[in-house]
Amino acid sequence: MSQAEKFIEQLERLETRLDEINTLLSDPKVLSDPSQLKKFGKERSEVDELVGKLRLFKASVERKAEAEQMLAEETDEEMRELAETDLTEANELIESLSNDIETLLFPADPNDNKNVIVEIRAGTGGEEAALFAGSLFRMYTKFAESQGWDVETMHINETGIGGIKEVVFNLIGRSVYGRMKYESGVHRVQRVPETEASGRVHTSAATVAVLPEAEEVDLEIREADLRVDVYRASGPGGQGVNTTDSAVRITHVPTNVVVTCQDERSQLKNKAKAMKILRSRLLDEQIQKVESERRTQRRSQVSSGDRSAKIRTYNFPQGRVTDHRSKLTLYKLGEVLEGDLREMIDGMVSLAAQERLEEASSEA
Repeated sequence: MSQAEKFIEQLERLETRLDEINTLLSDPKVLSDPSQLKKFGKERSEVDELVGKLRLFKASVERKAEAEQMLAEETDEEMRELAETDLTEANELIESLSNDIETLLFPADPNDNKNVIVEIRAGTGGEEAALFAGSLFRMYTKFAESQGWDVETMHINETGIGGIKEVVFNLIGRSVYGRMKYESGVHRVQRVPETEASGRVHTSAATVAVLPEAEEVDLEIREADLRVDVYRASGPGGQGVNTTDSAVRITHVPTNVVVTCQDERSQLKNKAKAMKILRSRLLDEQIQKVESERRTQRRSQVSSGDRSAKIRTYNFPQGRVTDHRSKLTLYKLGEVLEGDLREMIDGMVSLAAQERLEEASSEA
């Protein structure tokens, strides 16, 4: 079933629902109950707007069909020009209305406006995987700059030759989670390492976890559920970094989630950063649990948060990037690694919207 057919089918259902609401709003029992009156009044307002868009969409689809038929049958040049103009206008209106309808059908995730904490870890592939993790960190930093977001590095564990074993950073700005949430998963790279004399292509991987930044009001963490350990920081020293017990390890006992932070010289600052990461990990676990249940119910193929799913391959010999969920392949690897992620992310946003539309149709 095409998108147009699904929208028109949805229109028929909503028109029936609108009739039901109007009947309810004339019922004396509803009229005498302010809460019920408010509830159905709000629903009618929402359905009215959507029905209006869907009716205009249906009329535009019919206009497009008429223009295509005229072009197929008409020989008069002037009439053909009119038909071509009609067809162009109908297509533009259909595209615009499709975006509006998808937005109205599927309200934004309440977490979409949150800032995020991103965790990148080198996976299989040794030093090559660490170098790739560093490339991903740079890619997301560049993308954040293009979006006008701020970047705050919270924890980083670098290797000797410029790679990164692990990095945790904060992205702060408008609608960050709504754009970044589809980046969670396993990112795979295929390239010839500089140390490979025979020119053989190696495959390495890094994992990315995108966590919505949790505020204290989002979930309650009891002090009794925390075990806090302090110890001497390791790694490059100076300024007293690894000469005092400034590093902090926090364990959330009920879930066994462990967070460490040692980048700051102050134990209090390290603890504050660690708590920020811990809250976001616990909130993310709650979100993933709900999403997992929903995916099981609807047999979802879109992974917005499955940490074990291979979501993308970066192939250097062919200069391509492939997203395995949206099936989008771009032969612009260099631009993507420089932060041009718009097409990749837009492809996932569209795929997720299409999935939600299919879910709504199956439930109706």
